[in-house]
Amino acid sequence: MSRTGQLIPSQQKLAEKLTVLNDRAMGMLTRIYNIKKACGDVKSKPAFLSDKNLEGAIKFIVRKFPHVDSKNNYWTMPFVQSQLQQVNNIKGEIMKQLSLYYFTFVDVMDFKDHVSELLTTMDACNVHFDITTNYDLTKGYLDLIISYVSLMLLLARIDDRKAVLGLYNYAHDLTHGKVDQNFARLGQMILDYEQPLKKLQEEFTPHSKLVACALLSLHQVYPRRNLPAEQWRQAQMLSLVSAPGQMLNPAQSETMPCEYLSVETMEKWIIFGFLLCHGQLTQSDSAVQLWRLALSGNYVITLFRDEVLYIHKTVEGVFEGIKGYSKRVTETKECANYAVVNAGPFHRERRAFLRTALKELVMILADQPGLLGPKALFVFMGLSFARDEVLWLLRHSENPAPKLNKRPNPVDYEDRQLPELLYYMEELRGLLRKYNQVMQRYYVQYLNGFDSIVLNNLVQNGLHQPRLRARESFNSKRNPTCQEDWNLSVCPEDESIIMSSFVNTMNGLSVKQGTTLLFEEGEIFDFRGMRLDWFRLQAYTSVSRAQLVLRENPDLARLMNTITFHTYMVDSLDEMAKETSDLSNFCFYGRLFEQYFQWCLETPSQMRYSISFPLICSHFMNCTHEICPEEKPMLSYKQNRHHIGDRSLSQANFFLDEMAKEAKNIITSICDEQCKLGDQLLPKNAAKTISIAIERKRNQNKAKKLPQEPDKPGRESMRRSRTDVTSMDKLYLMLTELCSAINYTPSIQVWEHTFAPREYLTQHLESRFTKALVGMVMYNPDSGEIAKPSELLNSVEAYMGVLQTIENYVHLDITRVFNNVLLQQTQPQDSHGDKTITALYTNWYLEVLLRRVSTGQIMFSPNRHAFVNVGVDPNQVAVNAEEFSDISELRSLAELLGPYGMKFLNESLMWHISSQVAELKKLVTQNKDVLTTLRTHFDKPALMAEHFNRLRDVDNVLKRVTIVGVILSFKTLAQEALNDVLKKRIPFLMSSIIDFQKHFPETPENNMVRVEIVNEMASAAGLPCDVDPALCAALRVQKSENPDDDYKIACLLMVFIAVSLPMLSLDSQSSFRADLEGHTNNIHCLAKAVNSIAAAMFTIYGKGRVTIEERLKEFLALASSSLLKLGQETDKLALRSRESVYLLLDQIVRESPFLTMDLLESCFPYALLRNSYHAVLRQDNRM
Repeated sequence: MSRTGQLIPSQQKLAEKLTVLNDRAMGMLTRIYNIKKACGDVKSKPAFLSDKNLEGAIKFIVRKFPHVDSKNNYWTMPFVQSQLQQVNNIKGEIMKQLSLYYFTFVDVMDFKDHVSELLTTMDACNVHFDITTNYDLTKGYLDLIISYVSLMLLLARIDDRKAVLGLYNYAHDLTHGKVDQNFARLGQMILDYEQPLKKLQEEFTPHSKLVACALLSLHQVYPRRNLPAEQWRQAQMLSLVSAPGQMLNPAQSETMPCEYLSVETMEKWIIFGFLLCHGQLTQSDSAVQLWRLALSGNYVITLFRDEVLYIHKTVEGVFEGIKGYSKRVTETKECANYAVVNAGPFHRERRAFLRTALKELVMILADQPGLLGPKALFVFMGLSFARDEVLWLLRHSENPAPKLNKRPNPVDYEDRQLPELLYYMEELRGLLRKYNQVMQRYYVQYLNGFDSIVLNNLVQNGLHQPRLRARESFNSKRNPTCQEDWNLSVCPEDESIIMSSFVNTMNGLSVKQGTTLLFEEGEIFDFRGMRLDWFRLQAYTSVSRAQLVLRENPDLARLMNTITFHTYMVDSLDEMAKETSDLSNFCFYGRLFEQYFQWCLETPSQMRYSISFPLICSHFMNCTHEICPEEKPMLSYKQNRHHIGDRSLSQANFFLDEMAKEAKNIITSICDEQCKLGDQLLPKNAAKTISIAIERKRNQNKAKKLPQEPDKPGRESMRRSRTDVTSMDKLYLMLTELCSAINYTPSIQVWEHTFAPREYLTQHLESRFTKALVGMVMYNPDSGEIAKPSELLNSVEAYMGVLQTIENYVHLDITRVFNNVLLQQTQPQDSHGDKTITALYTNWYLEVLLRRVSTGQIMFSPNRHAFVNVGVDPNQVAVNAEEFSDISELRSLAELLGPYGMKFLNESLMWHISSQVAELKKLVTQNKDVLTTLRTHFDKPALMAEHFNRLRDVDNVLKRVTIVGVILSFKTLAQEALNDVLKKRIPFLMSSIIDFQKHFPETPENNMVRVEIVNEMASAAGLPCDVDPALCAALRVQKSENPDDDYKIACLLMVFIAVSLPMLSLDSQSSFRADLEGHTNNIHCLAKAVNSIAAAMFTIYGKGRVTIEERLKEFLALASSSLLKLGQETDKLALRSRESVYLLLDQIVRESPFLTMDLLESCFPYALLRNSYHAVLRQDNRM
């Protein structure tokens, strides 16, 4: 105000107030929105608002609102006090929990006062609004009005507003002895806005002139922006190749910022503006045209986030109460019917057009990113158009159409191709981020080399100064070389200073060579001050009695609006991208968001666009506001259910996880199919083909019908036509599309978190591969069935072959997947604690195969290097031992389990042996005295026979030693198979290990510990060792505190075995089978058991190799002496397997690295061994 009381427009700071209040309006909307959502949810609203004990008090307070004063007479009545006593008991809790709500309402009241004051000031200044000239001023003014109206409408939707304010004020009165100072005005505001639109109409009556002025300026923009898709196609909208000769010319428009202004925003301006100032509809045809056009395109409009307003129903309710508006009511109903029927197809066609237009933009700009400079306007127009269509679909899909005479087509509101449009929007955003320096460099040079010169000429020369328009006109497509006069009035001093600062700022720009664009002074580009000055200049030149009137100088407005756009391209690309393509509203349409994602995964042609969904989650934080920090998950707000940050993270995680799951399922289907094809190549499947071929050859000359030959493997790859599409083709197509989405970006940033899509797929592949491996084992504990190792290996190789092809689609390290999974499978448990193939096969061989050996139906054949079934038909047994224990199967097992898995298998075998040895020691202890006598009197036959009869559990000893031998025989087979595999896989390393073991000297300097370490290394590689390190480790656990006793027990154990050997001749199953080179009851395995147990026990308890040789010589002497007594037997039962038992001595010596044949011949006649071999061979031939 001046000294005379006159209002000075330049001192009112209109630009600054609009900027501050618009920002505050978004914060207030956010807070009121959260209060409404919290009060509408029983779980999140304050507990006492739902307390049954407080229900009467709350109803009473609401009924008396706003007269909430404990000093009023009716508040002191007994029945009232009894109801309010509960409030008094929890007044502290009420004030604590409702303070945030209460003071938010107070802030709304303050905001309302500031808005009213500013609008009144702008009325007094008689500001002229025109969206095409003073764009920032007009947009700020209309945005403030719409935000204010939306805020008051949301306020009226809070059902518990009276209860919240009344309870807080009453608790405040009880605590402090007086009501809150703001409550009187606040209560009146709540009552005034019970019918918000009616009150708002009264408020905006004095502002109708300015509102109408601003709205009518949209007549030049909104109809042009709201064209159908067919007209867009005819005009080749957004096409860079429609005029190839002008491709490098900068895309310009006389209304530059209006080209990417949101259509939804303009519709809200028009609907709310004319609803509040409806008198203008009777005064202007342009107003009616805008009004009808806006009503015909929607039946709901957004208030804030997912809060919407059914516009036709609302308008009808307002106009029906106004006399003479029946025509307007009828007009509104017609628009409602039109919108319900035609708006869906109208926007569906526009989305279809935008999909192709944005795809063309993406392809051209990705190939020629330099075009992002001159054609940046097209990019932001395309993003803005697409964003409007997406948000239109969101709010109309979520909110059903009103029930009118005509029904909408549901298909128009279910766009299964929406992911494609979202994808191209994200592609354009990605190009802007990737090539931001290209655009910066282009527009810095543009501002410095063109815009500054034109503006400088304007400032310096003033009136009628011509300038060259070397720019492309977007609308009129004028000749770019035509000239035009400024027709500018004499520039006042203040305005001249501002424009001079514009020129100086642009003249001071420079581009430094390098990766960063900087000022010459070294500062980062920042044009916010320049844009705010232009905003101020719009305010100075748009008021009445301004010396420089902006509307009379439209070229100045056009130039400055263009310059403003150019500055945004330099320092605020992210802000521009957010303004034109922000899709954070998806955060509040979670059901639709997930539904579109599921549709995307169900449609193969849309799968590649599924990555747009997690990318959109990074937009969610754009909708938060610093005035409402509780939306962000902080420690003090963990109970708030509206955490935008948490929601963005959970949604991104869900989408990426589902994409990886779908890809995993597709890969699993392909793997299963490939495993089936691989199974067709197994040798067992050739039997049917061979039998049919033999049958056909046998009956080829007969009239008998020949069996049909089955399809051979590979038949599925033969096609009659390229149009034939198999299920595998479809799977590979889906895999290609989905992997393209996963491979789109290496990482996604969502609220300070980084998501790696490929890692999701890697984890799912690892998990699936692990489950598939265990599943392909097909182990049934009840029946004892399990897959043959060779068949499992064949399936695993087929599975791995498919997984290796994934690297052709996604940049994954499949080798890492194989290493992680297969290494875990070499352990008894994986990282999740589940059983592995190592545990399953180890358990099966120990608990099924080796246990059945003791039943006499399976024997170990050294000749075949396998366990074989004897005495039964192989087709009638549950387990064919040879199919699981021959060398090829064990090699396959070794490849599957690896050295670590085979080591675990060996350790498990040794554990069983150690348990048998422990039982043998107990038997030795029971017969200790007898065995001591036998050991010292082996040269006295009569005494030996007498004491031998006193031994107990002789059969038990022989049985347990045989079991030990069987286990050791299987271990030998497994070690040989592992050795064969490692020689093939790592020949150079194996040769080094063999050489090291062979030449490591067993000298006193190299004690037994060092020798045992070398043996452990050799054993891990599958090499045989004189002393088994695994058996030593297992038996060492049984070592007692008195080593002499252990040594004596070991010696007596060898004596027990030696003197018990003749008892084997009594068993008819002890006969030797020459074809299998073994005894039927597996007593030939005693040889390996004796040598291994002796070597291990005397290594632990004795003094190394010397002790082992001495004790084995003693064993050989006792055994030969005991067996030679069989020659004196006359009992036929004792003689029937005598020759077969004699052969044990030869086998023991052959198996032993410590005994020689010379030593055997000194104890046992070799002629007797030779005759025994002849006898068992003749007996075998007779059988």
